Amino acid sequence: MSSNKLNLPEAYKARQFNLSGLNGISDQTLEMHFKLYEGYVKETNHLTEKIAEILADGKVDQEEMPAYSELTRRLGFEYNGMVLHEYYFENMKRGGNTDPDKSSNFFNRAEESFGSYDIWKTDFMSVGKMRGVGWAICYQNPANGRISNHWISLHETGNVAGFEPVLVMDVWEHAFLLDYKPAERPKYIEAFFSNIDWAAVEARLRTDSTARPASA
Repeated sequence: MSSNKLNLPEAYKARQFNLSGLNGISDQTLEMHFKLYEGYVKETNHLTEKIAEILADGKVDQEEMPAYSELTRRLGFEYNGMVLHEYYFENMKRGGNTDPDKSSNFFNRAEESFGSYDIWKTDFMSVGKMRGVGWAICYQNPANGRISNHWISLHETGNVAGFEPVLVMDVWEHAFLLDYKPAERPKYIEAFFSNIDWAAVEARLRTDSTARPASA
């Protein structure tokens, strides 16, 4: 007779990011933002544990289904909140540059995908200025190397299946409310661009533009 036992995955640990001294984004905002991120990490671990407990006997009973469903839906929100914040913090640095080098792979991808880098930038910034709270994310399609900009709301809603995040900008109000009024989001977006770590963005890009096999 086989037996099932609780097998929890290794817990996630909040990462540390040294971003003190950013241009236009205060250390006070960062401190608050880091605590929020740590909350996503903690809740991801908590929900993962609760789901594992339900699955410990190898089945989900009918009476367990409502709780299981709610926990699973919440995990999507918390997990994506954790991961997107890591992308966001990773692609900023003190002393960043507003625009990438014109010889960079990203600049060339923007030119190929949008006709010009300036058009890509206008599109990305405009996505960030849209009404509502969420994320502006530039993704790369691994099948052809092209990049495109998308609005992501509630962390888990709107992510493009199979596409890979290249540049991530948080436009939830907590990302800028201590520094700017709600109507001043464009000023925050300008500040964000002045802090971009383009080397981190460059490292996320696939360097070849050949289509990836469907089975890959």
